[in-house]
Amino acid sequence: MNTFKDLSKLALSFPEVEEVPHFEKTPFRVKKKIFMTYDEIKNTATVKLSEVDQSAFSAAGKEHIYPVDNKWGKQGWTIIEFEVLHKDLLRDIVTTAYCEIAPKSLKKLVRPNS
Repeated sequence: MNTFKDLSKLALSFPEVEEVPHFEKTPFRVKKKIFMTYDEIKNTATVKLSEVDQSAFSAAGKEHIYPVDNKWGKQGWTIIEFEVLHKDLLRDIVTTAYCEIAPKSLKKLVRPNS
């Protein structure tokens, strides 16, 4: 089972990530842009994905990975019930979200072949 501590450690392992307050959520930013937030009340995370990645990840884990139910979901924002996800899948989703937002120079540090 993954914990918020695991999620936070993973997010902060990427280059130039900061955890900066944002309303009632815990956000993770790269170059001042949010790629993931944590909702302590619901114990879920929301990540920014492309439409293609959102569709692929949602298909892989429909019960625990799904678009936000409003216009934000149509923009790629995706809820993940991270506690129940396999660690490799969680790492892949968070890495993909980071790479969706990070500038190319930082993205290449994480995924050199992209």
